[in-house]
Amino acid sequence: MEMENDLCEILITAKEIRDKVKEMGAQISRDYKGQNLLMMSVLKGAVVFLADLMREISIHTEVDFMAVSSYGKNTQTSGVVRIVKDLDTALEGYDVLIVEDVLDSGMTLNYLINILGERYPRSIKIAALLDKPGRRLEGVKLDYCGFVIPDEFVVGYGLDYCERYRNLPYIGVLKKEIYQKQ
Repeated sequence: MEMENDLCEILITAKEIRDKVKEMGAQISRDYKGQNLLMMSVLKGAVVFLADLMREISIHTEVDFMAVSSYGKNTQTSGVVRIVKDLDTALEGYDVLIVEDVLDSGMTLNYLINILGERYPRSIKIAALLDKPGRRLEGVKLDYCGFVIPDEFVVGYGLDYCERYRNLPYIGVLKKEIYQKQ
């Protein structure tokens, strides 16, 4: 595969992801039984994770999407978060589960927690496939975590670089020369 030549290594295999998503879905199903669950995904990176995760959840749930930007075409956050697409659902009375691809600096999730909290949900929790604690600037805590990873630039399973690599079925580390060309 042409894209594989751009990777240093495969960090998390497709099987490891499937197994972890199944485990997370079972835990979320237990934790939210009898509650009014709304799974909210941040586009575009988390959509693959959300699609797989919601198929592993055995209770009623609703889904909505939000698009925010803090990276643009860069590999590091600008620190300025802006809403590109807002939710369609009023959050009052919902137990909101923010489904995110990666918790990196925490700036975007901190912003989302604050802004969504002003909309009177019953609760807000976070599920992220990947956690990069080495990059944390904000004190955001994950309620559901797939994998803790080192501070590497990763792609695949929805994560991209310049809108590429999202379709890889695993998580790989992108070679520095690929993103340092820009």
